[in-house]
Amino acid sequence: MYLSVTALTIILIIAFLGWQIGLWGIFKKAGITPWKSLIPFYNIWLWTRDVICKKWWWFLLFLVPFIGIFMFLYMIWETIHHFGKNGYLPLIFGTLLFPFYMPYLGFSKKENYIKELPEVKKSSARSWIDALIFAVAAAYIIRMCWFELYTIPTSSMESSLMIGDFLSVNKYEYGVRMPNTPLAVPFIHNKLPLTDHAKSYTEAVKLPYLRSKAIHQVRNNDVVVFNYPDGDTVALERQAESYYAIVREFEAMLNPDATPAERQNVYYRYAPETIAMYQQKYGSTPYYKGKGRDAVWKEYHVIARPVDKRENYVKRCIAIAGDELKIVGKQVYINGKAAKNPRRIQYSYVVYHPSGMQLSVKKRKELNINEEDIQRYDQNMAIYRLNAEQRDKIQKMGYQVQVLEDKAGEYDPSIFPHSPEYNWNKDNFGPLKVPAKGMTVQLNAKNIALYEQIIRQYEKNKLEVKDGAIYINDKVATSYTFKMNYYFMMGDNRHNSADSRFWGFVPEDHIVGRASFVWLSVDKFKTWGDKGKIRWNRMFKRIKM
Repeated sequence: MYLSVTALTIILIIAFLGWQIGLWGIFKKAGITPWKSLIPFYNIWLWTRDVICKKWWWFLLFLVPFIGIFMFLYMIWETIHHFGKNGYLPLIFGTLLFPFYMPYLGFSKKENYIKELPEVKKSSARSWIDALIFAVAAAYIIRMCWFELYTIPTSSMESSLMIGDFLSVNKYEYGVRMPNTPLAVPFIHNKLPLTDHAKSYTEAVKLPYLRSKAIHQVRNNDVVVFNYPDGDTVALERQAESYYAIVREFEAMLNPDATPAERQNVYYRYAPETIAMYQQKYGSTPYYKGKGRDAVWKEYHVIARPVDKRENYVKRCIAIAGDELKIVGKQVYINGKAAKNPRRIQYSYVVYHPSGMQLSVKKRKELNINEEDIQRYDQNMAIYRLNAEQRDKIQKMGYQVQVLEDKAGEYDPSIFPHSPEYNWNKDNFGPLKVPAKGMTVQLNAKNIALYEQIIRQYEKNKLEVKDGAIYINDKVATSYTFKMNYYFMMGDNRHNSADSRFWGFVPEDHIVGRASFVWLSVDKFKTWGDKGKIRWNRMFKRIKM
């Protein structure tokens, strides 16, 4: 059962009243005038200094956003100590149920306050357990509020960020985000180790989106870590792919009226015998809209994930809320002006030598060419994804190098918004206005494809299109006002990046933090013979354009 916002509000009110009542009684037992427990902040100062007898800096830590939550719970723990209770059972029970336990301590004639705590001799095991609890709690607070370490698993940001780079991600710069699923195994993202699909969390308690005040908002060209928007639903056997892309592919396979572009996309993604197998398996009955989705649910195990448990992605923020974005011939334009390209931006190039000679492993290593960014055409020709520096060096070695580029006007069904009404592709895209909180758009049968995902999935409305009319929450709608800011993310490896061009906008509640620097970089490629070696030249390298 999920906690609604109303239920959560009621629980918070009960918690506050229980704590306040308990504090009145505890102040009285500690010899402090009880009415002082009603004065905001001053009551915390007295609680810290005169009840649990802690230093002044405890009060300052209590005032730090989110850290204050853990300080509050730890202060309750210390208060329970001052009533002579040191066993784990009363400490855990009293901390979790403090709205009832604190009034009990404050008003029960059986419970007496102890100002000067006697020295408690702890066993070696108890000392280790206390130290472990403190270390886990401290690490969890740091991980949630300050920074977290991530690794780069794919080449979508090559060569700005390389496979094997370990990132330090700043979580407080954009504001600290409260977990949506607070009941989870610490330090485990969404799946328990050594299991196939066992969840590391429970949604018995599910909190609404809440973020502390940001130092500054997401800016153009920031490298951002965020939860994968298309990851709200996952086909477990194909977790690395977009569930919605898989559904669109199955629809095209089973729809006899699919467009040539949609058919071509399917044949690019699947072997002919695989397509034939699915068509034979699911094509015996007449086609209907949604048949592809039904086939995917029969073929795979499909689950839903809350926002904070979706996979983490890292991309560059190309456009922020309110920007108008357009891509013409690979060049990004923001609000009508050519955007500054990252220094190590990469594209796909056909590389050919008149003699048929291929680049050797040694040369590829010297040029820092990612082995996953190479596609073989034949013995004489290959496709490499290169930055300008790598391209120029290869040309000087006598190779012919030609960039690959989608032509303007060619419809790519894998590109957002996946509608023939928008003949966009990865090199020619838009114009598209990035939604901002409070911005209103007029809706029609064409542009609903741009905003359907936002209205239905991200902002939790019921959306239907019937007989050409758009219904939002069962009412005819001709416009919509956005409730959140959105962002458009792209990888620096522009021809090998699953990004906003493919799945659309990133909502603000999906933002995790800003990637600040590479603290470790380890070579991952067996081909070079250096697997496991540290790239010392990338250690503690700040992430820039």
